[in-house]
Amino acid sequence: MYYVNRSQIDERLAGVPELADCLRQLAASWSKDALQGLAQERALHLAIETVTDVGSCLIDGFMMRDASSYEDIIEVISGERVFPEELEAPLRELVRLRKPLVQEYYVWQRSELHPLTPRLPEVLTVFSQSVRQYLNEQQL
Repeated sequence: MYYVNRSQIDERLAGVPELADCLRQLAASWSKDALQGLAQERALHLAIETVTDVGSCLIDGFMMRDASSYEDIIEVISGERVFPEELEAPLRELVRLRKPLVQEYYVWQRSELHPLTPRLPEVLTVFSQSVRQYLNEQQL
């Protein structure tokens, strides 16, 4: 029997609707001001952390192959068919943003709407639903 920290996963996924709504609002009303730029950065960062935290919980709980990087987390849970195949590319693109957002923030283009921002609400929603379905199928 595996120990999957369902409550930790549920806590993280519970924030997805609000995060998706914020990303939708940012994309719909983009105006290149500093406040929106900083809000977008934080929303993208939270999306990355949500996806990688949930992925790490699944990997640890189901004793999947250890991931060596953020991109590898996506590869491992994609290989285990946690989410639909078409989510792998945008999720990889998302986690690749972690280094620029966290370590190279001083060169981040805050005035630009990132191309992922309008796409992420749907991606995150499907990711969340898929993880919950995967857990239910595993009877957890």
